[in-house]
Amino acid sequence: MKSFMRKKSINELQQEGTNSTGLQRILGLWQLTAIGLGGIIGVGIFVLTGVAAAEHAGPAVILSFIIAGLASAAAALCYAEFAGLIPVAGSAYTYSYAVLGEGAAWLIGWDLLLEYTLVIAVVAIGWSGYMQEILQQIGIHVPVWAQGAPGTGAGHKIDLIAMIISIAIAGLLTIGMKWGARFNNLMVIIKLSIVVVVIAVGSLYVDTANWHPFMPFGFHGVMGGAALVFFAVFGYDTLTTAAEEAKNPQRDLPRAVVLSLTIALCLYIGMSLVITGMAPYETLGNAAPIAKAFSQVGLNWVTLIISAAAITGILSVLFSFMLAGSRIWFAMSRDGLLPNWFAKVHSKYKTPYRPTLIIGSVTAVVSGLTPINEVAELVNIGTLSAFILICASIMVLRVKQPNLERRFKTPFVPFVPIIGIGFSVYLIISLPSITWIRFVIWMLVGFVVYLLYGKRKSNLSKN
Repeated sequence: MKSFMRKKSINELQQEGTNSTGLQRILGLWQLTAIGLGGIIGVGIFVLTGVAAAEHAGPAVILSFIIAGLASAAAALCYAEFAGLIPVAGSAYTYSYAVLGEGAAWLIGWDLLLEYTLVIAVVAIGWSGYMQEILQQIGIHVPVWAQGAPGTGAGHKIDLIAMIISIAIAGLLTIGMKWGARFNNLMVIIKLSIVVVVIAVGSLYVDTANWHPFMPFGFHGVMGGAALVFFAVFGYDTLTTAAEEAKNPQRDLPRAVVLSLTIALCLYIGMSLVITGMAPYETLGNAAPIAKAFSQVGLNWVTLIISAAAITGILSVLFSFMLAGSRIWFAMSRDGLLPNWFAKVHSKYKTPYRPTLIIGSVTAVVSGLTPINEVAELVNIGTLSAFILICASIMVLRVKQPNLERRFKTPFVPFVPIIGIGFSVYLIISLPSITWIRFVIWMLVGFVVYLLYGKRKSNLSKN
């Protein structure tokens, strides 16, 4: 189909990036990096490090994080090149439009809309669980009917707190990026400070004897651990969706991608060393391995700090992914692939308020009424698919347009993109069959929507 191969030129997209789109350019390097860190570091830093050590890698979980980090960095470097080259909202969707054509762009955009919506819903449920636990500790009891979705416990009718936080983040993003960015910066600063304190205090209780044997499950276990923790070291792609709200996108977006992943990976490695040094690796296979390790050495107060980090960390994840989802929806609507009604910017707040509020409402309903369970695995397959397309696009663009002026260049092409593709394919193959079935169904629905609407209404179809 010719429509599937229609492309936007790089020059056209760069021109779009310099034109006024109604969005406010207020984000600097730190704000962009904070969005990336908000997407990468969540409560998983207090869970996955212990679980991966206990079930897969032992103390060699540090190698798992390094391998996963290198694989994720391969995709991150490809994102960084595109971010400097095409400073336009939409991230992987927009980049695919320029290189692979409208069909690939539509499918990845449709894919990412589902991915980000599910991330928000799943994370909102997790935030609700932590918040309910803290409220209970201070004597406030949420009514049984409001504690969770039907099927998650006796008497549960709705997860009210998950619904409230979904709507609240959507409202924050609607009233202005400046206030939203300030809120996210504060949450990220609190989160990172707490993680650093936990690592520093824990290092005083490290017993190096716990690091022996270092690799009890062999290198196969290290790779299994890398596959598990890989999902803890992506999320930097969320910051690239804010390209049209960055002050200097071609300079700051590539830097922010690399900075956010580097900082996050250092903290994950530090947590891995501390937790496996504080307690035998085989004792870490539980839902709160960090808290348990500190309790065993008499530092029960650290569990309160971890809960605070979880609360702030999850809020920043919600902010980053809801921002990403609404900006991709905005970009697709502006291109005509979805109704232009969604691309209208609020006259006062200068934000794409319609997709933001819709995503907030949808995630509120999903998180409030649905036990997520296996559906959450769709998040993984969506992200990995985007990684594959972005890495492949870098190789294609280097061949077809080698002389483009690139503010940032992915090093060692094609080897770095091939590493990113290879690791993503390896992880996709390992996902359960039910995930594949749901993913295919969603993509088929998207294909039908494109044929019935996007193909005819696309801005490129009018040229």
